[in-house]
Amino acid sequence: MTRNDIRRWFTMRWAVLDRPMLWMLAGLFVMGMLNMWSATSGNPAKFVDQLRNFAIAFVVMWAVAHVPPQTIMRFAVPVYVLGVLLLLGVMVAGDVSKGARRWLNLGVTRIQPSEILKIAMPLMLAWYFARHEAMVRLRDFIVAILLLAVPLGLIAKQPDLGTALLVGAAGMYVLYFAGLSFKLIVPVLIVGVMGAGGLFVFEERICQDEVNWPLMHDYQKQRVCTLLDPNTDPLGKGFHTIQSTIAVGSGGLIGKGFMQGTQAQLEFLPERSTDFAYAVFAEEWGFLGGFLLLAFYTALLFRGLLIATHAPSLFSRLLAGSLTLVIFTYAAVNMGMVIGILPVVGVPMPFISYGGTALLTLGVACGMLMSVQRHRSLVQS
Repeated sequence: MTRNDIRRWFTMRWAVLDRPMLWMLAGLFVMGMLNMWSATSGNPAKFVDQLRNFAIAFVVMWAVAHVPPQTIMRFAVPVYVLGVLLLLGVMVAGDVSKGARRWLNLGVTRIQPSEILKIAMPLMLAWYFARHEAMVRLRDFIVAILLLAVPLGLIAKQPDLGTALLVGAAGMYVLYFAGLSFKLIVPVLIVGVMGAGGLFVFEERICQDEVNWPLMHDYQKQRVCTLLDPNTDPLGKGFHTIQSTIAVGSGGLIGKGFMQGTQAQLEFLPERSTDFAYAVFAEEWGFLGGFLLLAFYTALLFRGLLIATHAPSLFSRLLAGSLTLVIFTYAAVNMGMVIGILPVVGVPMPFISYGGTALLTLGVACGMLMSVQRHRSLVQS
C-alpha cells in the first residue's frame, strides 16, 4: 500500500464526520478537559480517565457515523426491547446505591440500563411513526405515548428523576416533530405552570409535611423544598445549591482565572467534576466564558436542527431533531440546576462533566446525527 493509498483511505474515513459539528465538539472537548483539570485540582488520574472516556466516545461516534440511517432503523425495536428488559432486571435484581436501585451487575461490569433509553426511546418512536408515515392518526400518538410510558415508569420507580426527565423529553420531542397538535400540548403546559405556581403558594405547608404528595419520594420533596428556599437547610440539602450559586455569581464578568476559583479549589463546591462542573467553569471564566460555552451548545443545536430539516426521510428527521434537542436539554437542565432555578436532579453537563456513560451516550447521538447528514449528501450526489 502506497502513501497515497493510505492518505486516500484516511480521507474517506474522515469524510463521514460532519466538519461543522466536529469543530463544535472539538471546542467543547478543549473546554471540558481544561475544566476537568481545574475541578480535580490537577489530579492526573481522573484527567487521564476523562481523556480515555472522550477517546471511546469519539471512536463510537465515528463508527456510528458509518452506519446508514436505514440500518440504524432496524435496531430500533431490538434496542428498545433490550432496554426495557434490562430495566425490569434492575427492578428485580439491581444494585442499591444511595437509596436508589439503578445499576445492574453483569458480573464483569455494572451497567445503568436507563442510559440506553436516552437513545432507544427516540429511536423507537421515530421507527414507529416512520412505519405509519402514510397516515398518522390519533391512535398512533396514543400507542407512542404508551411506548414512552413503559420505560418512563420503570425509571421513575428506581427512582431516577434526572434520567426520567431526559427520556421523557426525548419521547415528547419525537411526538412534537411527528405532528402532535398544540391543542393537546397546551393543556399539559398549563397544568405544569399551575403545578409550579402551587409549589410557591404552598411552599411552607409542603416543606413542613402539612401537605402529603403521594407521587413524590421523600428525597424528591426535599429537592423541591431546597429549590424553593435552600437556606432552610444550608449545611444539608441546600448546601449544593448555595455553594454553586456563590461560585457562579463570584465569577463576575471575566472570572477569577484558570484554577483560581475559591469555591472549587478550597473544596467548598461538592461534585465539582460531575454535576456541578459548570459552576467551576463559570467561577473561573465568568459571564463571558459561560456565554462562550452556551454559544457552542447553541451552534450545536442549530447544526443538528439543520441536519434534521434536510434529512431525506421521516425517520431521519424525527431521530435527528429529537437527539439534537435532548443534547441541548442536557445543558439547559444542568445550567438551571447549578444556578438554582431547577432542582438538583443529577443531569451532567454535556462534554464538560466527568463520566464515561454519559459521554458514550452523547457519542452515539452525535454519530447518528452525522450518519443522517452523510446519507443526505450521498443521496444528493
